[in-house]
Amino acid sequence: MANVQKSKCPGCGAAQVKKFRPFCSKRCADMDLGRWFTGAYAVPSEELPDEFDIGMDEGMDDRPLRDAGSEDGY
Repeated sequence: MANVQKSKCPGCGAAQVKKFRPFCSKRCADMDLGRWFTGAYAVPSEELPDEFDIGMDEGMDDRPLRDAGSEDGY
């Protein structure tokens, strides 16, 4: 039979329990979930501008916003 290495809990290194796999207990699973919620785990990325933000500064002038009740629309 091949040597099968038992996986360990990523939280504390104890043996995994099938019910909480890949963790050993609900406590370790909850602690890991808390790390995700607080942002301790994050995928590094370069934030790209939204479509709405692209070109917003170009062509802008100091005219006030259009008033629906005005005759010329500005």
